[in-house]
Amino acid sequence: MAMTDEELFLASMGDVVPLAQDKRTELHRHQNEPTISQLARREAAEQEVEFDPNFLSTEYVDLLDPYDLLNYKKDGVQEGVYKNLRLGKYQIDATLDLNGKPFREARRALFEFILDCHKRSIRVLLIRHGIGLKSKPFPAILKSYTNKWLQEMPQVLAYHSALSCHGGTGSTYVLLKKSEERKIENRERHAKR
Repeated sequence: MAMTDEELFLASMGDVVPLAQDKRTELHRHQNEPTISQLARREAAEQEVEFDPNFLSTEYVDLLDPYDLLNYKKDGVQEGVYKNLRLGKYQIDATLDLNGKPFREARRALFEFILDCHKRSIRVLLIRHGIGLKSKPFPAILKSYTNKWLQEMPQVLAYHSALSCHGGTGSTYVLLKKSEERKIENRERHAKR
């Protein structure tokens, strides 16, 4: 009679002896004390909880050519106002230089700069972002993100690449909305007429 698979297995394993147990040293730690990895995870979670008011996108951006003109105008902006901005006819009240700044620092600086200028009733800005010929891993990364970020800011009415005397395609004129204080002043001034 033929042996079953189980009987064959038991017959072949009959002389096998279990291996001796390794003597391992147990690291004794207090039950309530967290491990290093638990501490690292806790710290990472706490950092995520902190609210970042900066809503500017860090997602995918359509890459521009370093020499592309930046131009944008919200609905309601008069053509004459936009033309004067484009031609550099407005006095530049504030300037921000992002050239050579790391991505995160440039994002934070642009966000805070726009908010601060709007709060202080500054209307016309010049932002120097560079053309980004040598930026890594792709050319014009900062310029491309600046283009996207300015469109995401509700305070921005319009923008256009600057004239060559102000930096050309490596700089951008930005027109901001009037602050609430300025709107009230204008209403009062026009109501007196």
